[in-house]
Amino acid sequence: MTKSSNEKNQKNYPVKGQSMWGGRFSAEPGALMQAINVSIGFDQRLAAQDIRGSLAHSDMLAARGIITEDDRDAIHKGLKEIAQEIENGEFNFRDELEDIHLNIEGRLREMIGDAAGRLHTGRSRNDQVATDFRLWVRDYLDHFERQLTHLMQALLTQAEQNTDVIMPGFTHLQTAQPVTFGHHMLAYLEMFARDRARMTDARTRMNESPLGAAALAGTPYPIDRDMTASALEFDRPMANSLDAVSARDFALEALSACAICATHLSRLSEEIVIWTSAQFSFISLTDAFTTGSSIMPQKRNPDAAELVRAKVGRIMGALTSLMIVMKGLPLAYSKDMQEDKEPVFDAFEALDLGLAAMAGMVADMTPNKARLAEAAGHGFSTATDLADWLVRILGMPFRDAHHVTGTIVALAERQGKMLDALSLADMQSVEPRITQDVYSVLTPIASASSRTSYGGTAPSEVKRQVERWKTVLRSCK
Repeated sequence: MTKSSNEKNQKNYPVKGQSMWGGRFSAEPGALMQAINVSIGFDQRLAAQDIRGSLAHSDMLAARGIITEDDRDAIHKGLKEIAQEIENGEFNFRDELEDIHLNIEGRLREMIGDAAGRLHTGRSRNDQVATDFRLWVRDYLDHFERQLTHLMQALLTQAEQNTDVIMPGFTHLQTAQPVTFGHHMLAYLEMFARDRARMTDARTRMNESPLGAAALAGTPYPIDRDMTASALEFDRPMANSLDAVSARDFALEALSACAICATHLSRLSEEIVIWTSAQFSFISLTDAFTTGSSIMPQKRNPDAAELVRAKVGRIMGALTSLMIVMKGLPLAYSKDMQEDKEPVFDAFEALDLGLAAMAGMVADMTPNKARLAEAAGHGFSTATDLADWLVRILGMPFRDAHHVTGTIVALAERQGKMLDALSLADMQSVEPRITQDVYSVLTPIASASSRTSYGGTAPSEVKRQVERWKTVLRSCK
């Protein structure tokens, strides 16, 4: 009996236990080749994006008359059932099918037969994975924007509640000048606002569709790349097929934005670690973000902050890793690019957790106002205010005022006193023209309140910035 044309066409398609490469190769891959080649263990995270891209591609193929509407309908039905299987944890991911694309396509063939083989018309795994990866990164950037907005709102709440709470400002981790706690919180809000803007910028630049570039040179089929780009909410198709399949700068830019954001998380984490120490006692955290010691019952360790601080190394390492993978690759696609996803997956998940934990810690922290005020007066923090008074009131050149102030600070240090506790006679022994009015600038609250320049730490200025940010963040909801 002769075989039907359908059976003839079917014989070269892969079945369970058979490689996708059966038409070209006569033997199965060796065990080591299989081990190094397979990526399904990690790229299964792209399942939702892969199915979304296939739905858009098959819609376009039918619209262009490249496949029938019946085949399109069967493909859509099968893909939606596969998506449900994956969501329910019922999908059998198979190593012999290498990656998420072939696993889904293989399962689709089991479900709908020949129509599944027509899905791949006019595309390659090269443009398919580039599309999936862009969609995945884009989805995460949207998520990070929402997380950063939430963190900014937590910082804004702290700033609004503590506009006039005085604390020491530091340079070199040495007491410099008094600032307000609200001002300090707003500094981090500004940093994270720039991080959010970087995420937005990266998303805008990457929002072009590689789908339809095929392996590297485009396709002879009369496809409509604008249609698939629109369906996947890209702004436009990528204009060069070589670039479309080989570019990973979108992932590098996203990782770079993540790494910068992570450094800001780390700096705030470091301050939380310092501020919660017994030596500082600037803030407290509840049990929700601290742990105890297995041997020292008095301990309350800021482990959440420490772990956020540590995750920065993983995120920076991911950026370096991908840069090294990409730095020497000729156009177009190389298998090296299979190594692009794991560092991105790891880094994004680390930042996801770090942003969530930091937003929680900021909302949870309680400033120790009495301790902050006490510390604000230490280290002769109002010395600059004394120098400024000498310039403003006595008309003294600043360099001379700096020298006079340094001499008065040394005198106060010998007596073990703060500047505002030093007698007028002692100050006049250094500069006879100093009057009682000098004491109006020597307290930490007076110092902070005088810094009314735009962006300064004065409570009045902090309140103005709080109102500005409330308006900005309301528009983000």
